[in-house]
Amino acid sequence: MRLLPLAVGLPGLSAGLALGLMLAGCASDVGPTAAELKARWEAQNVYPAEYKRDLLAFMRTYLNDPSRIRGASASKPELKSVGQGERFVTCVRYRERKDGGALGPPRDGAATFVSAKLDRYFETGPEVKALCTDAAFEPFPEMEKIIR
Repeated sequence: MRLLPLAVGLPGLSAGLALGLMLAGCASDVGPTAAELKARWEAQNVYPAEYKRDLLAFMRTYLNDPSRIRGASASKPELKSVGQGERFVTCVRYRERKDGGALGPPRDGAATFVSAKLDRYFETGPEVKALCTDAAFEPFPEMEKIIR
């Protein structure tokens, strides 16, 4: 007498058992809790000591012609409400010299940092205005000296 494996001998039962186990796996709560997610988010709030270096590296590639930048200033990183919680934010303000030599209007931007590294930079929208309204800008002459 030859013994057949269960899967071969009872195909309907093994398929049903496999399907039941897969569905049971989907029903279990294996993801992180809300408290764990919040703790992870907050653990990434590390003060960006090298924020100016990161901004300069980014602006070197972001700006079409960095040699035209005048009147650059930036705020020191501060924890501000962004997205799901708080992030370190630095506000940047500068003017660009136009082709005729006149300076354009001031442009404001905001940079967010995650784990002490620049994560996102944006210049448009009400988010920048909300984040940078009370920013304490300090001269940022290094930005006026960017070359490619």
